Amino acid sequence: MSPTAPTTATPESARFDLIYADPPWRYGFSRSASRAIENQYPTMTHEDICALEVPASDNAVLYLWAVAPKLPEALEVMAAWGFTYKSCSIWDKQRLGMGYWWRGQHELLLVGVKGKFSPPAQPLRRSSVFSIKSGRHSEKPAAIRDYIVSAFPHAKRLEMFARVASPGWAVWGNEVEPTVDVPGAGEFVPLVTSDGAEQLDLFG
Repeated sequence: MSPTAPTTATPESARFDLIYADPPWRYGFSRSASRAIENQYPTMTHEDICALEVPASDNAVLYLWAVAPKLPEALEVMAAWGFTYKSCSIWDKQRLGMGYWWRGQHELLLVGVKGKFSPPAQPLRRSSVFSIKSGRHSEKPAAIRDYIVSAFPHAKRLEMFARVASPGWAVWGNEVEPTVDVPGAGEFVPLVTSDGAEQLDLFG
């Protein structure tokens, strides 16, 4: 994929007010192949994620999932997609994962805004912590997506890197039948290090 390849502008009718994205972050280190992310799903570099031409409206909100070690990259992705960081929430998975500085038990859901987009109405503003037991690898709780819908029931919504199609959402990803096109997307290619070992997933 070439970030500088010419593309055709997306018509406003095909743009979305709300983007919900769970990128397949790639890690650049490994101890063994036993917990490689690519054993679960293909990944992308953050440069390739940045290069995606997200079909957002001029005034839109982005909910972007990030794991703690990838926070700087996630903020770069948000900016590359045209959004300004505003806040975040935390998903407490109710179980300990792996890690070096901490044993990871949470993921971050970053919020960014493009143009002018108002936050949820006061009665709909809930705690910033979602405490929900994690399920299968990397799967995000449906309750969080449901809350976003309740906060913005009339928004035109797109889920990127979706695993399943959800009612009321356009979807794009390599695990669903895409309902929209996202220019700039190459293939999801597993990374193998020079010694043949794939990356270690510490935070899935």
